[in-house]
Amino acid sequence: MARSPDVNVVGGELRECSAEPLTGFYRDGCCATGPEDGGSHTVCAIVTAKFLRFSRMAGNDLSTPAPQLGFPGLEPGDRWCVCAARWLEAERAGCAPGVVLAATHERALEVVPIELLLDHAVEPGTEAVKPDPDAAGG
Repeated sequence: MARSPDVNVVGGELRECSAEPLTGFYRDGCCATGPEDGGSHTVCAIVTAKFLRFSRMAGNDLSTPAPQLGFPGLEPGDRWCVCAARWLEAERAGCAPGVVLAATHERALEVVPIELLLDHAVEPGTEAVKPDPDAAGG
């Protein structure tokens, strides 16, 4: 059964989140989702050191490579499709990373209010201009 066309949170065609590292539940570079994706990996986040620490403390170490799973480990500045619920937890804890709206699947809105995503929106290509304030602090 084919998936329906993927739409982003602003109503357009879902854009690629990251090909390097290759992300997405389907490992196709997009935050597409389907019935198999129980975690709703729908938010295209530009991860920060603060978010990576938060995620590790919450039980999901995204920094450590897991070659047996084809996972390279993430570094601040990488884009990654994160679970909508985890992103919301991070937002509530003051650790939410920036979000690429055009690459965030509309199903994220089932968990995260659009206002929060808009508050954390980052335009593609500008993330390098905004330094991670927690990067220097380790």
